[in-house]
Amino acid sequence: MVKILQVFSLAIATATSLIASTALAQPNHKLTVVVDRIARPRGQVCFRLYDKDKGFPQSDAGVIQSGCTKAQGFSVVAEFHGLQSGTYAVTVFHDENNDQKLNTNFLGIPREGFAISNNPPVKIGAPKFNNASFSVEGDTTIRVNMRYL
Repeated sequence: MVKILQVFSLAIATATSLIASTALAQPNHKLTVVVDRIARPRGQVCFRLYDKDKGFPQSDAGVIQSGCTKAQGFSVVAEFHGLQSGTYAVTVFHDENNDQKLNTNFLGIPREGFAISNNPPVKIGAPKFNNASFSVEGDTTIRVNMRYL
């Protein structure tokens, strides 16, 4: 009888440990992105979330989640769910004409508003992932400011 109880206790302990480790490994964090300084409440504001530098910030190649929300007012909020703890970066653009892309001039300078996590300074060329990246270890909120050139 003692032997049976020991085996039963070991089985319960193993199952409990397995359930706990599985729950910890599953993506469950939420990232909230607040975009301020939207110049005109028309069109939509589009978001791209990256977890590595591949494609950042101009390509869809490394995007893990994306989406757009209607530009109502001078601030908008987007949420990304099911994230694991890690390093991320966000790009945002104000798609005023609803064509699903950031319109630029012949030199590549944006004609529509844009924002990048950490609000790095605007220089010639796009910022690097490591300048825009931030950590998500639990539910996280970041704020970015829309820029218009």
